[in-house]
Amino acid sequence: MSETEPDVIDVLAGVEKGSRLDEVRAQRQEARENAQKSFQTLFAPKHPGGVTVAERYAVATFVAGLHRDAAALAFYRSGLAAKSGRDALIKAIEAEIARGVGQGPYGAYPRGPLSAEDKAGPTHRIAEANRAALGPRLAAAFEHAHLLVFHPRDSGPAALQSLLDAGWSTNEIVTLSQLVSFLAFQIRAAVGLRALQAASTEKD
Repeated sequence: MSETEPDVIDVLAGVEKGSRLDEVRAQRQEARENAQKSFQTLFAPKHPGGVTVAERYAVATFVAGLHRDAAALAFYRSGLAAKSGRDALIKAIEAEIARGVGQGPYGAYPRGPLSAEDKAGPTHRIAEANRAALGPRLAAAFEHAHLLVFHPRDSGPAALQSLLDAGWSTNEIVTLSQLVSFLAFQIRAAVGLRALQAASTEKD
């Protein structure tokens, strides 16, 4: 990470240089740098392959919205606006976030002791009014991302086939899954740091 490049988790958590939280994060500098490198690999790759940078930011915007994290949503929505410049796309994503938020995780375990934790929940399908703005690739990606966020137990061959049918290659599906997983980690880390900051402020 260059000295001039902001650490994204710091940005999302509101960590100021020289603050107590900055010192806390500095105690695990390697983990801090690795998280930033993961962000760079996913959102500023030297060779993006078939998944464009705009698609990456679009997926991240949707996932951040599903996690109901205002800071992450603002960050990735701003990045998407810079990469795509398509107001219709952003409006469609915002509409799908509003339609897709839930209280998961949902899904069913194989029959056994864990079945007591089964929870039914809606499967997200993109509204026809938003499909034109999103296009078939992003529409399929959003439905799959929603599955990973809220129905992690229910992902299977049929869900992957929907992505293949929409034009996603197997390598691109791996990238998509990595994006969703990384966003979950990044947001949890930022939320935890904010909570630590709030607790520290209360003590003061």
